[in-house]
Amino acid sequence: MKSSMYLYGKNSVSERINANPKSIKQIFLTANFASPHIIELMGASNIPSKRVTEKEFQKIKRADRAQGIIAEVTRFNYTPYDELLNNEKYTDFTIIFLDNISDPHNLGSIIRTTACLGKFAVVLPRHSSCEVNDTVMHVASGGENFTPVSVVNNTSTALIKAKKSGRWIVGTAAKGGESIEEADLPFPLCVVLGSEGKGIRPGVRKQLDMNLTLPMKGAKLSFNVAISCAMICYEISRRK
Repeated sequence: MKSSMYLYGKNSVSERINANPKSIKQIFLTANFASPHIIELMGASNIPSKRVTEKEFQKIKRADRAQGIIAEVTRFNYTPYDELLNNEKYTDFTIIFLDNISDPHNLGSIIRTTACLGKFAVVLPRHSSCEVNDTVMHVASGGENFTPVSVVNNTSTALIKAKKSGRWIVGTAAKGGESIEEADLPFPLCVVLGSEGKGIRPGVRKQLDMNLTLPMKGAKLSFNVAISCAMICYEISRRK
């Protein structure tokens, strides 16, 4: 496993400098990069930097919208699942379990949303799931610094442990569940989200205490999982 990852784009890199400058090994800038605010942040944190040609820049990390800046950072630090359940600082966090989510753009959007709303954590299954990679961190735009993310071997087993810790488990259903507008949400809470195509696996759905359906008063299509997560998390935050 590589010891480094690459953050790219002004927002992602500046947020990392503010949140965790020690995780940054060095920063690469194109010759014409000009952002006084970021240059000042780099200097204040004594982060090594290097100006490179456009060709050299592309060899480091070929990515769209890099905006002339790439930061080489340490590997993403996952939070142990037992810590989410047992550490007092996470007592009032809502835990979002993602089942069958393989698109890094969806995962990045979910991490960004949960970071903005605050007091959410994300749990991923070790297999058949996207990991927190360079693309995820770019889409998260710094959210990975604020949303703890855990990886578990078995989602059903992890949900059982969450129940034993006193948490309730709800999941999304395309139809037939209680409307989130009317449901009496129990806290502390875990939410399970599945992909648009496969949904939540049957074995995982067995662990749910409640099925929630997002009302659609327009076209009967389906919400993207990242949009579904944003709607549900906003409603949870509002009720809290």
